[in-house]
Amino acid sequence: MQAPSELPENETTRRERARRTPAHPGRDTGWPPLSRRHAGLLALTCLGYLLVVAGVLLDTALVDLDWSLRLLRPYERWPGLRPLLDNWVVAGQRGPSAITAFAWLGWRAHRLRRLRPLLVMGAALLLLNVTVGAVKIVTGRLGPHYAHYVGSPELFSGGTIFPSGHTANAVVTWGVLAYLAVRWRRTGAVLAAATACSVGLTTVYLGTHWVSDVLAGWTAGLLVLLALPLLEPLVTAAEQRVAARRSHRAAPAVIPPRSVPRPRRAPRG
Repeated sequence: MQAPSELPENETTRRERARRTPAHPGRDTGWPPLSRRHAGLLALTCLGYLLVVAGVLLDTALVDLDWSLRLLRPYERWPGLRPLLDNWVVAGQRGPSAITAFAWLGWRAHRLRRLRPLLVMGAALLLLNVTVGAVKIVTGRLGPHYAHYVGSPELFSGGTIFPSGHTANAVVTWGVLAYLAVRWRRTGAVLAAATACSVGLTTVYLGTHWVSDVLAGWTAGLLVLLALPLLEPLVTAAEQRVAARRSHRAAPAVIPPRSVPRPRRAPRG
């Protein structure tokens, strides 16, 4: 009978240890390596995002789909859903969702005595705002309620509607909570995905976003979530720096001892 310490490892344990062990032990690896599955998903999401952006810029059939749903006016066909969905769309707004998420993560950070939960959320939202905000400014797209010409993509008109900030923010905010979860991570991921999908579809129903806005928001938010493991070294370095400053401030000041003058000898004679 083998001792407990000599029991054979299962395949999951071996893969996890191989992933954490650097190929060159004496060399700093820097960024953490990504699995093939993770890298493939990241590449496919990036490709999907680029296709949506190109579809809008080149005025393809995606713009025709936008106008088909715009002229359908779902909020007029099913007005009974509007009071509920007007409140539900708040789950994707930056202010209320960020306050709720940071309150929860602040409590977790206090319990764990670590800043990592807050730093990960802050880094994710910063990356989201920079990347999505840049595309919004460059494209300058107008929303469905402010469109001028039927069939036009409404680009470079001073708008800030593409990609959908509500949708991308819902993906990142609730997705980060699932990313940081210790227990019930899969359940959290399913709930986060359902929230992000429903918020995006709600904006289409209310007529505040085109369908292509929502597709771009989903992919842009997913790109940020998939890039989070690459930000972990920066988060760790920031956490260590803050901890070092705290310990430096908490350390008592050391007062050097006063030098006692030596007694002088009396002159002879």
